[in-house]
Amino acid sequence: MNEEPTHEPEEVQPDGGAATDDVALDPWGSSTVDDYRSLFEQFGIEEFDDVLPEVTDPHYLMRRGVIFGHRGYDRVARAMREGEPFAALSGFMPTGDPHIGHKLVFDELIWHQEQGGDTYGLIADLEAHSARGLPWEEIDEHARDYILSLLALGFDPTEGELYRQSENRELQDLAFELGSEVNFSEMEAIYGFGGETSVSHMQSVVTQMADILYPQLDEPKPTVIPVGPDQDPHVRLARDLAARTRYFGVTEAYASFEADPAERTVLARAYEERKSFADEPDRPRCVEAADWLDEHDALAALYDPAVIESTVEKLHAAGKEPLRPRVRFLDRNATEDAFEALIEAAEGEKRVYEAHIDSFELSRDAAEELAREVELAHGGYGFRAPSSIYHRFMTGLTGGKMSSSVPASHISLLDDPETGYGKVKSATTGGRETAERQRELGGRADECPVYELYAYLLAGDDDEFAKEVYDECVGGERLCGDCKEQAAVLMQEFLEEHQEKREEARELLAELDIDLDPKRV
Repeated sequence: MNEEPTHEPEEVQPDGGAATDDVALDPWGSSTVDDYRSLFEQFGIEEFDDVLPEVTDPHYLMRRGVIFGHRGYDRVARAMREGEPFAALSGFMPTGDPHIGHKLVFDELIWHQEQGGDTYGLIADLEAHSARGLPWEEIDEHARDYILSLLALGFDPTEGELYRQSENRELQDLAFELGSEVNFSEMEAIYGFGGETSVSHMQSVVTQMADILYPQLDEPKPTVIPVGPDQDPHVRLARDLAARTRYFGVTEAYASFEADPAERTVLARAYEERKSFADEPDRPRCVEAADWLDEHDALAALYDPAVIESTVEKLHAAGKEPLRPRVRFLDRNATEDAFEALIEAAEGEKRVYEAHIDSFELSRDAAEELAREVELAHGGYGFRAPSSIYHRFMTGLTGGKMSSSVPASHISLLDDPETGYGKVKSATTGGRETAERQRELGGRADECPVYELYAYLLAGDDDEFAKEVYDECVGGERLCGDCKEQAAVLMQEFLEEHQEKREEARELLAELDIDLDPKRV
């Protein structure tokens, strides 16, 4: 039997700004991502291919690489495999018609619901009003359209929750509490806000942080947020806030002094080598480890010399204190009663300090769970760091990014089927200049908006069909005219079926506890 991977530590560090010289991730902008691999290097987004083997019966968007990145999705995949509670949430800003790009998120939510997750679909109406300035009447109309399409595609409202930000008081209360953990300087660094940014716009960001953590109010659990990569700044801030609101942080340590993650890596190496320098290997001293690190110049090739130097200084200051692995509970926001309760609950050998507790017998995972149990028992949230998955942007039918504000670039889920047919027939392709060149060189499926329609939507769960279209294109057997005709017919059929189901969903929508025509003063 293969061992399960160990739990990813829930210690989350502040992420800083949401932009670099090369890539800017703007939740309200219209930029595209030309190089998705740069997101792995610059923002720490992990490759989804690495976690894909852990997902049982993955969605076709995962199999085909449309979902390309993630943060911490291994926790969600593990919960799905083991039948443990997990959740999925994503939101929709009702500033225009829902289109086929939004369908990616609809499908991801519905798939997670089918896997047994508690699933939440929210209408980001406060964001639409504050960040985009839309009037409420228009927001209400678009909100209805988004929910109808989500229901028509298969979202089960009896097994999930649909809500509007403006109508959810519990959400707003959570946003108020989270707002005390964020200041303007941080908003400026992450989102580029300045003196002209309205307070309502900033408030809408905090509300989105509450959205992301909302599924954990009743019970902390792994939660995935399916989004495009432009929404990553929200995910990173929410992960940071999940850590800031915790009563206790849990880290590994080797002595009574504080060490950052890089220094802990050096301390771990020294502890592993204790037999080579300690007079009593079962009880190595900090000063012995400091001398060993000082004498081994080769370590500078493995670790940052500045980190080695700071570690050596701390070890020398600790003197003859034993170098021993332990798990440390850090007091972040704990009440006095909660701190005392944790001291009592941490069984086995331990050391109690003014602002932390060191346990020598608990594992990291056991310590995480104990800290959460004590926190929940004393009125804390106990949030787990939310996870996320990222899908590629769909290319607009006219080239560039698909945009709700450019009707020819996208196909609305409300488009007349004949209109959808015509848009596909008029779409830009990755074909060659002539049929002869196409047969000779093959088409450029990887640069073709029409092929994306097959891969993202029209081929459905049929991987063989999607591969057949791709192979025939790049092999020169498939010409653009025939390919677009086939795609146009499939799109027309999809829209006809979807809009029939939208009409059926109207009756269901009328029964739901969500107000789409609220009275406003």
